Parts: sequence; structure tokens; C-alpha cells
Amino acid sequence: MVPILEIDPKNRFSKRAGYYSCYRPSYPDSLLPYLERELCFSQAAVVADVGSGTGLLSELLLKNGNSVFGVEPNEDMRRTGEASLAKYRAFRSISGSAESTTLENGSVDFITAAQSFHWFNREQAKVEFDRILRKRGWVVLIWNTRKTSTPFLRDYDELVSWVSDNRRVRHEDVSDQALRSFLGDYRTVKLENSQELDYAGLVGRLLSASYAPLRGEPLFDQMITKLSELFNRHQVGGVVAFEYTTELYAGQLDYRENGSERLTVPNNGSE
Repeated sequence: MVPILEIDPKNRFSKRAGYYSCYRPSYPDSLLPYLERELCFSQAAVVADVGSGTGLLSELLLKNGNSVFGVEPNEDMRRTGEASLAKYRAFRSISGSAESTTLENGSVDFITAAQSFHWFNREQAKVEFDRILRKRGWVVLIWNTRKTSTPFLRDYDELVSWVSDNRRVRHEDVSDQALRSFLGDYRTVKLENSQELDYAGLVGRLLSASYAPLRGEPLFDQMITKLSELFNRHQVGGVVAFEYTTELYAGQLDYRENGSERLTVPNNGSE
């Protein structure tokens, strides 16, 4: 039987930061134009990127000229992000979480959560987001969802199902009801995204997942054998293609629905 992983989501990506930084996909060029067009996003917006990980989304925002608080509870991921984003003066790394960001009341215009919302305690995170978000601010939830539209992607999905067993936490399990309960009335869009990986990249992409056994753990050798066979079967010119749908959900919490103002409570201590 596959061993159960550490259940604390804040620890599940320890020892995976290098793989995550190098081999997870970034976000499509069409993302920022959508935010600008639909949500009045601009370079002046101050963003809290919650669950910022190794900084994939934060870097896209920083390149746009935004000031970004990268809020990340996992030390390995946070330190990797700090190293990769050190050249951006508008980046501030925060040891915090969705439930306790440590940011000031009403300090940000946008809150982003890329590949991370499904790990949150939603009730606590909503209170915290409401506290730090300025009036008329937006919460933007983003996921890169792997497609299963090619023989390679279908076989890869089968491998993931084999190796993950009951250890996989799927963002696809976040329901419309859960999104509405958190965001209020929300806007959504689906964007195209892709990446090409050689064999080393494919190994790194799989090992970036919280459910994948690492070297020395049970099933690692079997998993790598299966992955090598999969790559040799599907590679073209030494690479395989991952296709994604980047799913975006944006809302202003539900304060507009009942006419209430944002919460004003003592913060948890700024850093």
C-alpha cells in the first residue's frame, strides 16, 4: 500500500521546491490582459499572492510592475521563491498563510491564489482575505488544469492515478457552491496554456506533485520505470507536450450582496 503523506498541507511540498520552480508551468500571456480588461487591474495594484510557492505567478506580476507580497507557509518553497525573485525590489516575502497572512488591514487591492486555494481552510481564509483586502478589491483563484486530450496526457493521467492512490488532493473537487460561498458572485474564464518537457523535465514535473514518492520512498523505482516507458512511447523529437486549461475565478467576496463594509479587526502582526 502507498504510504499516506503528511496531512498538513503546509508541509506537503517540502523537498519539492526545486522541482516545482523548474518544472511547473507558468501562466499564459493572456492572463494579465484579461485581468486588466475585466477587473480593472493595473500596474498600480498591490497584490497579495497567497500560497505563492516558488514565485511563478508572483514573477509574472512583478514583471508587470506590480508590488507583490508573496505569502507562503512552506519554508522550502518560500526560500526558493526569495532566491528567484531577489532581483525585484517590489517583492516582499512573507512567512504566513491564507488563514494568517500577517498583512495590515486593507493593505492590498488584489489577492491571488494560484494552485493553492484547495489547500486552504476556507472559512478562516475568507475572514483573513476580507480583512486585508481594500474595498472593491478582487480575489483571483487560478489553476493550471492538465488536459487529457492526447494519448500522452491520457497515459500520464493513468500513471498519476496509479501513484497517487488516496493521497491526491484535487482542485477539480472544489465545487461551484464552494466557490460561490467564498467569492460571492464570481467571474470565470478559461485560457490555453502549454509546456514542452524533455525526459529530465518530465521526471521533475511528476516529482513536483505532493503525492509523488521521492527517491528512496516506496514505489519510487516502479514509478520512474513506468514514466520512462511512457516518455519513450510518446516523445517526439525528445520532448512531450503538456497542454493545460488555465482556469480563473474572480470575485469580491460576498460583501456586495449584503451591503456590509469590509471587516476591521486587529491584524495578526505585520512583518
